[in-house]
Amino acid sequence: MSTQNAPVGPRAVDYDLVVIGAGPVGENVADYAAKQGLRAAIVEAELVGGECSYWACMPSKALLRSGQALAAARRVDGAKQAIGEIDVEAVLRRRTAFTSNWRDDGQAAWLESAGIELLRGTGRLAAPGRVQVGEHTYSASAVALATGSVPTLPSIPGLAEAEPWGTRDATSARSVPPRLAVLGGGVAGVELAFAYASLGSKVTLLARSGLLRQEEPFVGQLVADALVEAGAEVRVGVSPRRVDRFPTNDGGRNAVRIELDDGTILEADELLVSTGRRANTDGLGLEAAEVDALEVDDTMLVTGTDWLYAVGDVNGRALLTHQGKYQARAAGEAIAARLRGQPLDDAPWGRHVATADHDAVPHVVFSDPEVASVGLTEARARGRGFRIRAVEFDLGAVAGSALHADGYTGRAKLVVDEDRRVVIGATIVGQDVSELLHSATIAIVGEVPVDRLWHAVPSYPTISEVWLRLLETYFS
Repeated sequence: MSTQNAPVGPRAVDYDLVVIGAGPVGENVADYAAKQGLRAAIVEAELVGGECSYWACMPSKALLRSGQALAAARRVDGAKQAIGEIDVEAVLRRRTAFTSNWRDDGQAAWLESAGIELLRGTGRLAAPGRVQVGEHTYSASAVALATGSVPTLPSIPGLAEAEPWGTRDATSARSVPPRLAVLGGGVAGVELAFAYASLGSKVTLLARSGLLRQEEPFVGQLVADALVEAGAEVRVGVSPRRVDRFPTNDGGRNAVRIELDDGTILEADELLVSTGRRANTDGLGLEAAEVDALEVDDTMLVTGTDWLYAVGDVNGRALLTHQGKYQARAAGEAIAARLRGQPLDDAPWGRHVATADHDAVPHVVFSDPEVASVGLTEARARGRGFRIRAVEFDLGAVAGSALHADGYTGRAKLVVDEDRRVVIGATIVGQDVSELLHSATIAIVGEVPVDRLWHAVPSYPTISEVWLRLLETYFS
């Protein structure tokens, strides 16, 4: 423990803490600080609850779930005979229900119940320890930036003028386009391609560098094969050379014409661009606050300051809602400890640090099959200089998988640090495997030796028995 950066000193301020950005990350920073007795305010220009609640995690998974439930039933003989077709309007209504019809009354009420003051408007740093919201400027002992990330648009002639969909448009759409082109083979592009294929769109996914290329090599091919089976077309190794939107022959809404660099032409009713995101720092006033960059330590304190924190996507460490909330829990309590002059538990795995950001980040791609992974891939582990052994197993060969779905397809892989004999990476691909991921996360965070994991007996017949098969492969 340490007491570094402990109190900035007694002075009259409007708030102990002002958080800019009321998404799930900002809410958690303010909440954990308020629970420690700090006077906290949070600034939001859009909807309280942020991107995840209204345009990302929740609505996208709602769009995916109905189609995946039908697909799961169709993989079980005796159930598939009873299955009808998807009700698109019902899916869209369910999606909208999860967004509270894009109203934030409930989230705003929660802030009030937690004793956190909501300041509506655009927040920017006016000076160190000062936040401007509209015509008002507030002083604070600490400020936390939780403004998230925004999508990037590739520099392709005609693309901006064609007004393509971003992920917000795709998750909030009121109708399903007959033809949807998706540019980008990352998580959002893949998930939304599956969602719209299940809703009846003729989907074409364009991925210059392949699908989910940050994962283990087998992942992209399994997911691509599944997309094709779901009725989508997957084109790898091509990029748009030019994009134009033009009127249809019947005078209806405009269609999109995409000229690809292989010389072919693709036409679609909508083009969804999902090619990456960047930190949302536009207009934050970093220069006025004498801040050059949002590099942070493990308590989320911005380097070179004793008052400014950057939490979640805006710091670029791990662009995942759950990881941002993890950072927020650490940051909120670290801010309170510093301002109250209490000991700071900032050693690795301490209460006030986000140690897991480095090598134990879990994430799920909610495709069908799902991709669940945590820690390091084999390639990243070797690149980091670990002496490793990697083992794989056919998930479809596990008894529980065969019972779960006829013709179950999937694969699992463990990466083991041979010097410490602990798991440092795990990847599981298959139907409904996301709920298996936390066991791997616990093994990695807890640094459980593989010799001890051997005694963690999985129940039979469950898909979890893949742990036994992987360990058998390792010890053999």
